[in-house]
Amino acid sequence: MGRKWNNIKDKKASKDANVSRVYAKFGVEIYVAAKKGEPDPESNRALKVVLERAKTYNVPKAIIDRALDKAKGSAEETYEELRYEGFGPNGSMVIVDALTNNVNRTASAVRSAFNKNGGNMGVNGSVAYMFDASAVIGLEGKSVDEVIEILLEADVDVRDVVEEDETVMVYADPDQFHAVQEAFKQVGITEFAVAELTMLAQSDVTLPEDSQAQFEKMIDALEDLEDVQQVYHNVELE
Repeated sequence: MGRKWNNIKDKKASKDANVSRVYAKFGVEIYVAAKKGEPDPESNRALKVVLERAKTYNVPKAIIDRALDKAKGSAEETYEELRYEGFGPNGSMVIVDALTNNVNRTASAVRSAFNKNGGNMGVNGSVAYMFDASAVIGLEGKSVDEVIEILLEADVDVRDVVEEDETVMVYADPDQFHAVQEAFKQVGITEFAVAELTMLAQSDVTLPEDSQAQFEKMIDALEDLEDVQQVYHNVELE
């Protein structure tokens, strides 16, 4: 389970190093979520999830408010949610989630990022079956036993609770994302080191050094794409 936390941590560190791009992507995601229902997180579950995630990446309030105001206004930009699946070096597996207002542009850019870095696109379903959708909540300053007790008291079911790098990680079904957070908020815990809805690989692969360098270049190329929101993979990075 520790590998999963390390990959999430690496992704956060990568995003923290590219804050302007991260903020822009969250702006689009918040707008799209707000347009799915009311632009109010208390009545729009999808929006509430995005805002909780944005909080852990320190997305400025001005960017959040701008996206919400845009959703409340007359703007009618149409975005499609797309998922691409593919393979990297040595049979490594990758899932790419995108939000786009130009499907052809996005498909071409994703395919190019794979092809130029030793990978190739797969058909729908060729990779996703090897991943599990999961909610991941991370807390600092608590022990595993304390976290388990809080969850038991709130009668919230989770998959696992483990400690890694002084952070207690809670893995749960995606539909338990809010229930887990509410359990902690009921006892005064409102800050989370991690609050993600993610795809976790069922098994991991380790690549040779040269292949890993190529794989990391491919992941960077995918994450740099304007329309790409999330990239998941099954490689254990050094």
